[in-house]
This record gives sequence, structure tokens and C-alpha cells, in this order.
Amino acid sequence: MIPGSAFADTIYLKSGRKINATRVTEENGQVSYETPSGRLSFPLSIVDHITHDDASPISTAGTPADRALNLPIAAPSVLSATPSDPAWSAAVRDGSIDTDLLGRLESEATANPSPTAIARVVAAESAAAQFEISVGDFERANDHYNIGLRFDPENVALLLEASYLHLKRSEYSVAADLLDRARRVAPDSADVAKLSGWAYYGLNRAEDAVTQWKKAMELKPDAATEQALEKAQRDAQEEAEYHEGETPHFRLKYNGDAAPELARDVLRTLEAQYQEISVTLNYTPPEPIGVILYTNQAFTDITRAPSWVGALNDGRLRIPVEGLSTVTDELARVLKHELAHSFVGQKSAGRAPVWLQEGIAQFIEGKRSRGNAGALSRAFEQHMEISLASYETSWMNLPRDAAANAYAWSLAVVEGMVTDNGVEDLERILEHLAAGSTAEDACRAVLHEDYSELMLSTAQFIHKAYF
Repeated sequence: MIPGSAFADTIYLKSGRKINATRVTEENGQVSYETPSGRLSFPLSIVDHITHDDASPISTAGTPADRALNLPIAAPSVLSATPSDPAWSAAVRDGSIDTDLLGRLESEATANPSPTAIARVVAAESAAAQFEISVGDFERANDHYNIGLRFDPENVALLLEASYLHLKRSEYSVAADLLDRARRVAPDSADVAKLSGWAYYGLNRAEDAVTQWKKAMELKPDAATEQALEKAQRDAQEEAEYHEGETPHFRLKYNGDAAPELARDVLRTLEAQYQEISVTLNYTPPEPIGVILYTNQAFTDITRAPSWVGALNDGRLRIPVEGLSTVTDELARVLKHELAHSFVGQKSAGRAPVWLQEGIAQFIEGKRSRGNAGALSRAFEQHMEISLASYETSWMNLPRDAAANAYAWSLAVVEGMVTDNGVEDLERILEHLAAGSTAEDACRAVLHEDYSELMLSTAQFIHKAYF
């Protein structure tokens, strides 16, 4: 696959903080830029300078087929707008939130809850929340949204902003509740319908997601929603006659041809693995995880994955189990690998590159690099082109041999990290990613190595461990 690219920009704030972003623009005294949480803005007055690195492309999503396998959650249009209220611009000054101003506005609105006073609080809290998102503090961002909603609980724009943040954090139940409130106020909002579809899909309610995305397409069609709708329709049709089972952490659907005993065994296995991975990565997903057990043909038809893919996690664990009546050692390994993807994806807010995702998943399932050590060592010594940057985005278009090579290097890199520095460094890298760092910057911050240095360390690890 030849990935697309977008050029990286860096915003340097007067406070000394640095923000990595894409598509940075300056207009009307505001700096706007793209982040994992959508397009955000803040006052130009807090910016020291901006650099545009036109020489260093960063990887983005691949082909439309790749994106259909891992659909993005598009930001509502409200996040692209800059509020006109002066309180919005005044809420963030010199790289920090003006907490005195926010406190004063809250006191004024409490004492005299006029429409003007409430609008000022909402504007300021929204600005503060977006600033916290831009610097990776999602808990504080949520606190600001909650304050704004306390004063104006039916503010659709604020409900959309808050629900979008929860969706990006895989907190689908909270997002669905906020969107239910927004729908009562604005039943014909395309943005409310679009985000509601994502919330229901995350809650494994494919039919409800279809209903909302159909409505969004009627109101304001766009390509991302069309792709999401088409995928959800395939799921809803396939799963219409499936049996169901659940445990505290999983919602399972399985083809009627699968034995109920297998379904129960899968859930028992997953629950045990869930506890183990949760301890390893110091993370607990906020919602039950969806699991679908398919026949081999249904798996191929639904996922449209290449022939070398034996299972898939696109937010739900999609596992072909045809011919099995119990959980074999091989199926247990596959389940653990795919479950690890849910933890890594959610802990990193969906920002973990594919090489890190696959490296951690293989390591957690129990694979090690001994069998590939010779080939990897020779490839590195012969100066063959090996780049983690090329392994950041979807591997779905890779030929089987190229995919095998990508898996081998990814495992070796993660195995070397854990051997040298412990699992805690993996946790820290995922946390940096969730806060908005690029993958290479996260490695620099935690390991003090860029990609080329990390590959050298990996080669040295292989030689030391296996020769």
C-alpha cells in the first residue's frame, strides 16, 4: 500500500507548550488546526510561533477500502465554528485557562441567570474544554463541558461537543445519553443523527445505528456517513438471526450454526484474558466489548479482509469459528490477540499506529521473535529498507509476505521495548498517543529514541537475545 500523506505543523505556545497538528490556519485572530478530537481553535494571542514542516510527511489513512475497515468518527460541524462571544476568546490567555474569569462568569450567571450571562459561561467553558482537549487533558475538558451544561442543559452545540469527546474515548453509553438530550431539542439535526449512529454502533446496536445514519444521510449526506451506514447494514442483516450471550465485559453474537457450548466457552476465555490484559496495560475499557462469531464465508463477506487475515478487530472482535465446538489453544490465542487490540486502541484514543497495535497484540498473545530472529538480523545487516513510518497505517493492502515481514518487525520492536524497559513504557507511550503525540514523538518522549534509533535498538536486542 502507498499511504497518503499530510504535512506536520507545530504550534509553539507562549507558555512553552508544543502542539503537533495538521492543517493549521490563522484567521480573525484565531489559530485553527486538526486534532484527533476534530478541528479546534484558540486565540492567536497565546501563540509564540508556528512552524510548517513541508519536508516531513506524516502517514494518514490509506485507501477508501482501508478506511471502511476502521471508520473514523467525524467531528460535528459545530466544532469547526469559532464562537463570536468575547468570553470565548478571553477564556484562554497566554497558553493557560483564565480560571478567575471562568469563576467570575459562573458566579454572575448563578446570581442572575439571564440569557446573556448563561451564553457567556457556555462560550468560556467550551473554549476551556477545547483547549484542554488540544493539550490532552480529557478529564478536565469533560469537567468544563459539564459546567456549561449545568447552566444550559439543552445547548445542542455543547451536547454535541461533549458527546463527541466521549465517543473518541469509547464511552458510548454517556455519549448516547447526551445525544438523546440533543435529539429532543433538535430532532432534525444531521450532526445529532450522525453521532448517535456512532454511539449505537459502539454499543453493538447495529439496527439503531442504521436508523440514525439513514436519517443523517437524508438530512446532510456525506461520504463518511455513507460508508458507516453501508457497513452497519451489512452487520445488521448478517446478525439478524444470530444468538446472543453476554458477560460483564462482553456482548457476544454468534451464528446459529455455532454450538452454544462454544459461545459460552469463548466468553469464559475472554473474561479471563480481559483481567490479565487489564493488569498488564493498566487500563479498563469503559464499555462491554462486542464479539461476533462467524462461519468462514460470513467472515469473508462481512469484513472484506484479505485472505491472509484470520480474524479482525474494528471495534468489535470478529472471529471465524467454523468447525469448532470448543475453544482450542489456537482459538484462545486468536481471541487474546484481538482482545489486546481493543485495549490498545481505546487506551490510545484510537491513535496507536498499526505497528504498535500489532506488536503489542502479538506480544500479549505470547508470541516471541525467536523464529524470525535470523531473517530480521540479516535484513538489518544488509541495510534493507525498514521503516516504522511505513508500518503506521493499514496493512490491509499488503501482500502476504510483506504483511508477514511487518508483523515480524512489529513484534521484535515491542519485545525489545518490554525486555529493556518493562511494560510500563508501553503504557506511557499509549498515554502520550492519547494526548495527541505522534507515534515517533511518543517514542522520543518515553524511550528517548526516534524511529531510526529504535530500529537499531531492536536489531541489537535480537542479536543479544537470540544469538
